[in-house]
Amino acid sequence: MPKKVAVGVVTNDKMDKTRRVEIHRKVPHPVYGKYIRKRTVCFVHDEENESNAGDTVEIIEAAPRSKQKRWDLVRIVTRTTEVDLAAMRLADAVDKEDAEAAQAESTQAVAEEVAAEETASQEVVAEENTAEETASEEVAEEAASDEDTGGEDAADNDDEEISEE
Repeated sequence: MPKKVAVGVVTNDKMDKTRRVEIHRKVPHPVYGKYIRKRTVCFVHDEENESNAGDTVEIIEAAPRSKQKRWDLVRIVTRTTEVDLAAMRLADAVDKEDAEAAQAESTQAVAEEVAAEETASQEVVAEENTAEETASEEVAEEAASDEDTGGEDAADNDDEEISEE
């Protein structure tokens, strides 16, 4: 009699050299005819521990190896593409922290730039005010010196200009 061959999905790979494989099938209900999902659980010998949970594997009937293990692993049809959810959540958390840190750094940089611009504008305003104050002080001093001399400086300047000619 030929050996049975089946294809199923590895649901447990925690045991050494043993895998729990479920073979899913649909059968009609005997009275109502509606198709019902059923599964057969097989314990499979995996000598090299090469299959992982979620892999689709091909198995073949074999001589009993233990109380429940009566199948051997032939090959891995497809590897699982599922990702460990805990690892994925951890990676997302790290990405969020990195994004928040980058955002905080950019916000801080923008705040520093704004503060630098404000400081520069305040310095410019202060310089303008200083220049205006200096100019008004000079005008006030000239006016005060003109009043003190009674306009003699202006007359002296005119005399000097005439004598030079």
